[in-house]
Amino acid sequence: MYSYTRAESRQRGRLFRKGLRQSLADNVDPTVVRKIEAIDQSAAERGQRELNALHGVRDGDRQAVAQAKAQVRTASRDDKAAARQALRDAEQKLKRSERAVNRAEQA
Repeated sequence: MYSYTRAESRQRGRLFRKGLRQSLADNVDPTVVRKIEAIDQSAAERGQRELNALHGVRDGDRQAVAQAKAQVRTASRDDKAAARQALRDAEQKLKRSERAVNRAEQA
């Protein structure tokens, strides 16, 4: 997964166009290629950190769902409705975090 900043995207686009023009002239400057690779490397590292953070959020949400299920099972009759609502909320939050992880892994 790559996560480019706006500045990196602009700079990479400029370098790509410059490299394209140079390749048409059959004279590609190796510094252009190195700069693009450096931008790609930093974006890949940033993307991996973001993906790891998303996995951490998802794991925390899974734990919250497990705790909410335990609360439903141990709740008294008076508190059962509130515990079920808390379980539904935790499950919705888990679904959102799982979707975010899946989108990030596919990108």
